[in-house]
Amino acid sequence: MPYQTNEMKVFAGSASLPLAEKISNYLGIRLGDCRTKRFADGEINLKIDETVRGHDVYIIQSTCSPANENLMELLIMIDAFRRASAHSISAVIPYYGYARQDRKARGRDPITAKLVANLLTTSGASRLITIDLHAEQIQGFFDIPVDNLWSFPAFLKFFSQSAFDRNEMAVISPDIGGVKRASKFAAKLGVPLAILDKRRPEDNVAEMVHIIGDVEGKTAIIFDDIIDTGRSLVEAAKMLKSNGADKIFACATHGVFSGDAKKIIAESTIEKVFITDTIYHDDLPDNIMMLSIAPLLAEALTRVRKNLSVSILFR
Repeated sequence: MPYQTNEMKVFAGSASLPLAEKISNYLGIRLGDCRTKRFADGEINLKIDETVRGHDVYIIQSTCSPANENLMELLIMIDAFRRASAHSISAVIPYYGYARQDRKARGRDPITAKLVANLLTTSGASRLITIDLHAEQIQGFFDIPVDNLWSFPAFLKFFSQSAFDRNEMAVISPDIGGVKRASKFAAKLGVPLAILDKRRPEDNVAEMVHIIGDVEGKTAIIFDDIIDTGRSLVEAAKMLKSNGADKIFACATHGVFSGDAKKIIAESTIEKVFITDTIYHDDLPDNIMMLSIAPLLAEALTRVRKNLSVSILFR
């Protein structure tokens, strides 16, 4: 029997099947054959219908809502591939859930970002590939390699090909914590940066205090990593309008859209909200547009597989 070569195999969790199909099509390979079912009591039952022995396996699965179900499915998939003797198992988590609890902000708080890191490592993942971690220091929670990709090339491509006047544009960071992320995008676009001073009196509640920078007469582009309830985004748009901004757009990597977020955004003064398909939606209102992150992820997977530089994708 001839020696079996080490192949690259891409598998999809149930949360990221549309994105995984785009990635496999871009790579020119067939999406791996596995099935996820449920036992009568709701437990996850996974079946892998092809050999993975000695192969490099990439599992595409966002831990979005329902977060606990999708996380558990991912852990079971990793464990199954490890026991099936895969050569390496890369957990490709476009949206890394539980990332917002990355420190003890108050006494007796959990650090769930670290807990999830431990679970992924213990289950058998040999690498993590993700996009726009909510806090970059989460990379240090892992004892395996972590590739934290940036989503801005997808947005940059869209705005570069659109008829926007760069002289009238400004990129807005919705809070102090997002300045580094927004400043990269502003630098690539070649437009100024403004910062909103945001306070959170409690979870999922935001108060905009003031603006650092000039937005009068500008086309403002709010650049963030997550849109959850949508209330912070809408409040930011109101403050920009009250300070003289002409038109308001928004870009966010992960469209979580909890509760009535889509309705809130649809009824707001925001011209257009751009998200990526790290979390898939098929019922978006007219003022929300989804851009695909699949080409960027596919290129990153290829470079990881061939031991090439990943950071060159963002220069």
